Amino acid sequence: QVQLVESGGGLVQSGGSLRLSCAASGTIFSINTMVWYRQAPGKQRELVSSITRGGSTNYTDSVKVRFTIYRVNAKYTVYLQMNSLKPEDTAVYYCNAGVVTWSTMKNADYWGKGTLVTVSS
Repeated sequence: QVQLVESGGGLVQSGGSLRLSCAASGTIFSINTMVWYRQAPGKQRELVSSITRGGSTNYTDSVKVRFTIYRVNAKYTVYLQMNSLKPEDTAVYYCNAGVVTWSTMKNADYWGKGTLVTVSS
């Protein structure tokens, strides 16, 4: 019923920038909090940043100042602008969203398949 599709990953040099996008589609009534997670090789998935429907944001300490999350509600899309990238930012980045669909009218969690970000030193 709902799909989340990430894009924008790739290979970038240390100090560079990337912008990730996550677009939701389907029988969407509304989207609540949207979240970016990442998982580096051999490590657990960690929360990077989140944004509520009203625009309140949260960041993990390691990305504060460097990353900016924002969303366009009319497009059901969340973005993650990543600046001053470091090799330790290398990971698969996943999008997660709490979505209310027309059929259920209940909030449910959905995940994208991820996009790979590789930062070379």
